[in-house]
Parts: sequence; structure tokens; C-alpha cells
Amino acid sequence: MTTKILIAGFGGQGILFAGKALAYTGLKCGKEVSWLPSYGPEMRGGTANCSVTISDDPIGSPIVDKPDVLVAMNLPSLEKYYNETEPKGYIIYDSSLITKQGARDDVITVGIPATKLASDNGLDGLANMIILGRTIKETNVLTIEQIKSSLSQMVPAKKAELLEKNIKAIELGYNYR
Repeated sequence: MTTKILIAGFGGQGILFAGKALAYTGLKCGKEVSWLPSYGPEMRGGTANCSVTISDDPIGSPIVDKPDVLVAMNLPSLEKYYNETEPKGYIIYDSSLITKQGARDDVITVGIPATKLASDNGLDGLANMIILGRTIKETNVLTIEQIKSSLSQMVPAKKAELLEKNIKAIELGYNYR
């Protein structure tokens, strides 16, 4: 099984870290993975996206031009990649920042108010992990236990408070109704 994921938004939203968490977790689980970050020269406030492929088989190219899963953290990213998402794929978006609805009936569309949930729960800056939790829940590409375990290895011990907040954010997105 191969899952091609594209996470897109503005620089500073944690797009690359969310992609790195997926790729690292896939690697720890013995999968073939690719992680290809891309961002504009502005970095914060500019465009950022991250292509992640997780597969049971070798991956021929790290480029994801037709994602199975689109995670859109802002409206420009949703508009740019909306029609590129594969039929029967997923479009998961931050409904705090994106109110426009699409009209495709050949994809599963999931909105989650990630930015608002982060703000309401004292997790400012962690909307990326909230939407990552929802992505894991919807797609089953990895389990929540797997991602939480790999995060404990990604976050240094001296920043343990960040690990706890990231895990809380992932759980919040995963359990959101």
C-alpha cells in the first residue's frame, strides 16, 4: 500500500514539522518513506508545503503532484491543490481559516477548526499537530500510538514540555467530533 500526502499552508504553521513527524513515524514502522519539503524564500508567511509518501514498496519519486491525502492549512493551499487530489482521496482542512467549501463528491472532505482548537486549549502554534491527529484518524495511514511514540524520539528531553503539548494536540485532533 502507498499513501501520498501533501501538507500545505503558510510558512510558520508547522507544515514541515508535521510532514517530518509522518515520515519519521513511517520509517520507525519499517515503511518506505520520502519527505520533500518546499517553501518560498520568505519562509514565515510565505508558502510552504511538504510531500510525504509512506509505502510498503520502494518509492520511485518523492514528488507528490496528485496526493491521496491533501492537508490544507489555508485557503490558497486548498485552492491550489483541491483539484489535484486523487478521486477517493481525502481533503482535510483547517476550518478555522477556510470557510469555502468545495463541490467534489469523489473525495472525502473533512474540516476541523485546528487553529481555534489550538487557541482554546492553550496550544497556540500547534494547529499543525491537531490537524495531523485528525489526518491519522481519518486515513489510518499510521496509528496514534505510532506517532506518539516517534514524537518522543523527535523532541529532545530538554524540551519535554513541548512533547506533552504536541501529544495533547494530536489527541485533540484525533478525538475531535
